[in-house]
Amino acid sequence: MEWLTHSQTGFQQAARYLLAMRLTLVALQLIAIAVAETMVTLAHRAEALIVCLVYAVVATVGWLWFTRRPPRSTATVSLVLTADLLLIGAWLYLTGGYTNPLVSLLLLPIAVAIILLPPGQSIAVTVAGVAVYTSLVLWHTPVIHEHHSGNLAQLHLVGMWVTFAISAAILLLVVGALSRRLRQQQLQLAQVRETRLRDEQIIALGLSAAAVAHRLGTPLNTMTLLVDEMKAAAPSGEPLSEDLSLMEKQLSLCSRHLQQLSTAAMQARAAQLEIIDAPDWIMRLRESATLLWPGATIEWQQPFPDCRVAVDATLDQAVLNLLANAITASPVWVAISAREGIGGRLEIIIEDHGDGLESALEDAPGEQVVSSENGLGVGLFLSNATIQRLGGTLKASVTSQGTTMIIDLPVATDHKNRRGGSA
Repeated sequence: MEWLTHSQTGFQQAARYLLAMRLTLVALQLIAIAVAETMVTLAHRAEALIVCLVYAVVATVGWLWFTRRPPRSTATVSLVLTADLLLIGAWLYLTGGYTNPLVSLLLLPIAVAIILLPPGQSIAVTVAGVAVYTSLVLWHTPVIHEHHSGNLAQLHLVGMWVTFAISAAILLLVVGALSRRLRQQQLQLAQVRETRLRDEQIIALGLSAAAVAHRLGTPLNTMTLLVDEMKAAAPSGEPLSEDLSLMEKQLSLCSRHLQQLSTAAMQARAAQLEIIDAPDWIMRLRESATLLWPGATIEWQQPFPDCRVAVDATLDQAVLNLLANAITASPVWVAISAREGIGGRLEIIIEDHGDGLESALEDAPGEQVVSSENGLGVGLFLSNATIQRLGGTLKASVTSQGTTMIIDLPVATDHKNRRGGSA
């Protein structure tokens, strides 16, 4: 497989625009020869037609080259554009030199060079264009064998109008298209930079979480042993015994959380995804939510769409984080439902009657770490990053009735690569 650099991809995309410009120039040159022949007899008509043919062949070969094997260096592109100037200059030399009204066509390769090439090379191409024009001033051949000043003057005026119109159209279509393509690439690069900065934040948080999880293992084991000893020493049926039982359950829950964190880290390292039916996955989330918040009022609105999704432990935790925010903001009522979204996607909807996330949703949910009075303020940020990593999006809206979070996930197909997951 051939791997292309970013510059090669840009040259590959610019190939068809360059082909369009060159073929347009060839067509314009042929039309100019045909129009001129209706008014005067050109002295070098055959040679000019041969140059047009050569230019058309060069344009086609250049398009095939840039498309199949794009150049690795901008210096090659500079040489190609310089060849454009030489071919255009050769045609102009045979059709009147600097007196030819189409002489301004020399500006088109220069305009393309300014867009595609770095400043130093674009300056070199510009100097080459000026040198070609200067050569046409110093050395030129007569347009016709006999002087027909009246016809030549009229032909020159018509040619100036045609040159201006065609040059403007080519600049609009070719140079404008290249400029839009470059702006789009700059936007994509900006998005990549933002994603990289976000990923760096996530990595820092992940390293901190892993370090804390490693350090918490020993204290939790020590506290579990102490609780066992205190339960053995306390009389049964006493309030202290009930409190110790509750503490033992909570310590066991903390241990399971740490174990899940380690499992999630191993899965993330191996890039494992589990392909599972959406109803089964949502029911698994329901079991986890019941264990975490046994007293919470959570309404699971069935039925759930019959489709399959690619999930991992981090996605489960992301949904549970959003559910925890909803329960904190609205302890009396939280609803979870699912539906098929646009394009066959799966949407998980979490609704509540609270307004705790209003400040965090002013721009976009989860795009940055937000302040939190009851937590660390990173849950929404990590949830959004996890959902985006798996090809989904997180949308939210805050109204007077409450907050609605929508998790939009892609639907997995049976032939999709499971990357080590199980069905």
